[in-house]
Amino acid sequence: MKRILVVDGGSLHAQNVARQVRSLGVYSEIVPCSAAVEAVQGPDLRGIILVGMVSARLEAVLGQTAVPVLSLDDRSPSEQVLESFLSKACGEIREWNMDNFLYQAVEKIRAQVGSGRAVCALSGGVDSAVAAVLVHRAIGDRLTCIYVDSGLMRAGESQQVVETFREGFGIPLVHVEAEERFLSKLAGVEDPEQKRRIIGIEFIRVFEEEAAKLGDVEFLVQGTLYPDVLESGVGQGDLVKSHHNVGGLPEDLRFKLVEPLAVLFKDEVRILGEKLQIPQEILWRHPFPGPGLAIRVLGAVTKEKLDLLRQADAIVREELHRSGWYHKIWQAAVVLTNMRAVGVQRGRRTYDYVVGLRFVSSVDGMSADWVRVPYELLDTIGRRLLGEVEGIGRVVYDISPKPPATIEWE
Repeated sequence: MKRILVVDGGSLHAQNVARQVRSLGVYSEIVPCSAAVEAVQGPDLRGIILVGMVSARLEAVLGQTAVPVLSLDDRSPSEQVLESFLSKACGEIREWNMDNFLYQAVEKIRAQVGSGRAVCALSGGVDSAVAAVLVHRAIGDRLTCIYVDSGLMRAGESQQVVETFREGFGIPLVHVEAEERFLSKLAGVEDPEQKRRIIGIEFIRVFEEEAAKLGDVEFLVQGTLYPDVLESGVGQGDLVKSHHNVGGLPEDLRFKLVEPLAVLFKDEVRILGEKLQIPQEILWRHPFPGPGLAIRVLGAVTKEKLDLLRQADAIVREELHRSGWYHKIWQAAVVLTNMRAVGVQRGRRTYDYVVGLRFVSSVDGMSADWVRVPYELLDTIGRRLLGEVEGIGRVVYDISPKPPATIEWE
């Protein structure tokens, strides 16, 4: 397949450029400037887009290549500029679309798995749901989904996941209740990277145990996306944070990984999900981190903190749906900070937790901006949180864009 290489020279816009290229029907890959010299010599390369500053060594290499090069500054290019460059580099043949990807992905999965069996690490979110349905289309009932209730999910989500996949999709599913197991492993742990690693490893251990009960299972399906790979520093990129299904995997993993979505951005996953006829309420659910509420409880994780956060999160989601703002927001995170603040409630002094609200707009999570929701909505949410959730003494709203801030606080 024809491809365009997007070289990230420290720009804030490399991911947006790569997405724009794909939206115009040409497959694109992102590579950091430090790894670009080797990458520009790969097969099927039709063009190179430089975003930001590049090294003198790379400039020298590009001076010897016949591949078309487009150089951009720290701004995203217009569609007209990209269209002109792609026409020169690739002509009128545009091969990248989700119909082609779906066909090729099914064939690739069948070739990889062969006559073997697989388990899917089902979280209930968009990514793992699309991965599960895609792999089920390829290998049928030789796929079993394993849903691990880690005790780190939002209110009502575990029941919804089990019912949707067993009754809606007819995919074999094993439901594992493992709250005590995860909380014991996380006891006293405050470092966010350590939390992610612990959760990732423990998930794998549970999958291994459950897979062993199923018989000879060789493959593990995960809903890893391209942004997960990029942010985890795979392929000589810089680590932003470890994703539990990328950087948090144990070295002695006995499964072979099946990651059919690992080249896709979030918006592409949703288009693919529509092709697979996945219900809208799943496809357009807000993204939720793989480690769950453990990284929205800052500091040490306890059941008491999780229960408090679950109650707060349910109120926020209810008000967003009621006001019509839920689908105008890409992700709404409710964060239980590790900070307490003095207050007065019911005529007495309190010293309760500060809760942070983070509502952002984005396309794929690689960059984001905070959402200017109406003050009236924030007022309603704040008053309900303070009045209905015991233990919350103050509510703040996060107005930090990504970058420099990440979407999650941990």
